[in-house]
Amino acid sequence: MVLKSKTAKANFDSLLRIFTVPEGPGSTLTQIEDKISQNLNQFLREHIVSEEKPLKAIEQDFLSSQIPEQPVFVSEHTQHLLDKVVAQSVHTSAPSFIGHMTSALPYFLMPLSKIMIALNQNLVKIETSKAFTPLERQVIGMLHRLIYTGSEDFYTQWMHSANHSLGAFCSGGTIANITALWVARNNALKAQGSFQGVEKEGLFRAMKHYGYEGLAILVSERGHYSLKKAADLLGIGQQGLVVIPTDEHNKIKPDALQTTIRQLKQQQILPFAVVGVAGTTETGNIDPLAEIAAICQQEQCHFHVDAAWGGATLMSNQYRHLLNGIEQADSVTIDAHKQLYLPMGAGMVLFKSPTSSHAIEHHAQYILREGSKDLGSRTLEGSRSGMAMLVYASMHIISRAGYELLINESIQKAAYFADLIRQQNDFELVSEPELCLLTYRYVPEQARLALQHCTGDALDQLNQQLNELTKFIQKKQRESGKSFVSRTQLTPKRWQYLNTIVFRVVLANPLTTKDILHSVLEEQRHIAALAPALLREIQRSAASILSDKI
Repeated sequence: MVLKSKTAKANFDSLLRIFTVPEGPGSTLTQIEDKISQNLNQFLREHIVSEEKPLKAIEQDFLSSQIPEQPVFVSEHTQHLLDKVVAQSVHTSAPSFIGHMTSALPYFLMPLSKIMIALNQNLVKIETSKAFTPLERQVIGMLHRLIYTGSEDFYTQWMHSANHSLGAFCSGGTIANITALWVARNNALKAQGSFQGVEKEGLFRAMKHYGYEGLAILVSERGHYSLKKAADLLGIGQQGLVVIPTDEHNKIKPDALQTTIRQLKQQQILPFAVVGVAGTTETGNIDPLAEIAAICQQEQCHFHVDAAWGGATLMSNQYRHLLNGIEQADSVTIDAHKQLYLPMGAGMVLFKSPTSSHAIEHHAQYILREGSKDLGSRTLEGSRSGMAMLVYASMHIISRAGYELLINESIQKAAYFADLIRQQNDFELVSEPELCLLTYRYVPEQARLALQHCTGDALDQLNQQLNELTKFIQKKQRESGKSFVSRTQLTPKRWQYLNTIVFRVVLANPLTTKDILHSVLEEQRHIAALAPALLREIQRSAASILSDKI
């Protein structure tokens, strides 16, 4: 559909106005700003439609591939965005939308974001960032201290050192993980004798020099998909990402990890990095970090912890023990846009040693000169925004004590929801919450009883039928727009490691109440009744299994 609206004149005076003169008090854009400032959540509720529109229908509004020849008035286009984009966005901050890792945002981030955008700093170099550079270094130092609990003298010496770095801001956990493993690879294949290092001579010559047949990164089967990207980009191939089995609690098995490392070494394959997960994306579980750290130290592997989700738990004195061992990691990923309640685009990688990032240092004559404090010399990304300012503001306005309250509330809310599910005759808790994530599914009462008595083909058939029901409920719930839970696939030990589709919820939003959790289950129960054919199949299978046992 072609946008039909009044057009302005494409002259230089008109262009100057949009750079210098704000919209009038009655304009659409000004009204939007006022409403967002007064009540952000109410504005979103009013403008995001509740019932889902098919993507094919939405695409009809975005078919033209031509750049418009004539400009459109700001208010005209703002209304277009409200009608066609905002209305069909995902209401990630809604307290009943508990399937996303994004949450409601603190109101103060809206005006502060305007300041950040207006300043338009580029954190790649001092000349385009000035105060933002020491600010970002301080934020990195604050999170480094949260993880590694260094002394005051340590941060005085290293936090603002031009020739060192305690970490890097990134656009998210994917870039943070890639950066950490890039450092690990370059340090594993560093310069030696006449060999100038992998960063200069390339992977082929590095492998030849060191006599390796291959390289490997080891991670549990619950590792994030970004690690596949890292393996690809670092030249070791996705087959070089070696998956280690997990136990019934979705945690990596240390014995299997150590055995695999030794087997790889016998094959002349270098396991240069092990990734421990502190808050798996699917279930929120935390690997035994202290045990992994001991193995990595013994086997001389870089130990990276992907704490993109769970890292914020360190803010809680009550629950930080869940991440014991993270302080022994060589590098750690944290995403501020998860449980630090920042908008999207704020990830970080922290390095235990101030010299670790020397392995990826790059300089140029016109920028990133040696000896300068330019942040871009040790980051994968070049130009970056000043997102650190928003993290800095949140650290001060919310404070560690405030974050502790948010973290504690989210974990306790997950425990409450788990108990609520256990009390139902027609729901089954699949993974126990460790942080604020959990998984469950809808299982009619007769089917729950049958599951306890079947094996083999009968179990497989009943499980497949329940999988279809779970998919149906999740899809219909999403389309209704009242609430949202996501879904994933697990292999629970109790059901003989069969592929089991489950609901997945993230209870990080402080606006999500216990009443909402009750209503989510009631809605799912109601939706299940809208699939009588599926329910009859499940009932027949369950009845057959139970009759055989009588």
